[in-house]
Amino acid sequence: MAFSADELRVLRRALAVALHPAPLADADVHDCLRLAGSVDEAVREANRLRAFLLADLARYRTALPGSAPGYLELLQDALAAGYDPTPDDLAALRGLRALPVAAALLERCRRLAENSVRARLAAVPPGPRTRLLALPGGRSAAQDPKPRTQPKSEPAPARPQPKAPRPDRPIPTPGEVFPPRRKPLPPPAARAAG
Repeated sequence: MAFSADELRVLRRALAVALHPAPLADADVHDCLRLAGSVDEAVREANRLRAFLLADLARYRTALPGSAPGYLELLQDALAAGYDPTPDDLAALRGLRALPVAAALLERCRRLAENSVRARLAAVPPGPRTRLLALPGGRSAAQDPKPRTQPKSEPAPARPQPKAPRPDRPIPTPGEVFPPRRKPLPPPAARAAG
């Protein structure tokens, strides 16, 4: 972002007032507000330009391999503007790695993507560690006021015996479960002729 000489003068006055508070004249306040509006407009324009660049990059990526020169140039511009390459970009560059420019960009994008992932992981604070409730020494053991003792060894319970079929409900026969198939009827025209 570049400032004009007049805007730099206003910015210098605003910074001086921020460091050494003093009452401002109305003209200085209006100049500061006008400069803030210009900065806001420049930021909005930069965001619009970035969105257009990313949409253009996606269009070129979908038209690969025919649009390789334009795609590689746009990707270099986007990377220079702080763009983090996506998995789609890495896949497209892998397909174009026969070109020397694409091979160099692939290595650069791999490093950038790896650094971006590491930075995001470092920014995420670790969550609180909770103890498992089902394991010995878990939260329920910590809340239990009396210490646990080893249970006395008791004989293993006997295996449950399979239940005998109930006499009031007979077992169905296969004929009841799977009724016999009926032969299909001949078409109506064949019945009328015979």
